[in-house]
Amino acid sequence: MWDGEYTIGLQHLKSFNYLPQECQQMQLISDAYGGLRLRITRIYSDSLEETVKSLLQLLEKVNRPYLTVVEEKLLSVLELEYERR
Repeated sequence: MWDGEYTIGLQHLKSFNYLPQECQQMQLISDAYGGLRLRITRIYSDSLEETVKSLLQLLEKVNRPYLTVVEEKLLSVLELEYERR
């Protein structure tokens, strides 16, 4: 969820019985999403321009564990510009 953290009880989780290799792949995907979320969280604030906020929100909603070359460049530029402030 955007800008939120939720705790879920184990009784509400369903096992998908992944093989060990599939578990590793899921961990890589999860780490990639976590890293992206962390990068976005570092620069997101209510004081950003509306366009920048919208772009960050869209990047976090990307439904794949990586950014395209253009998406990565956009996020990098925003990091350079706003992490300094």
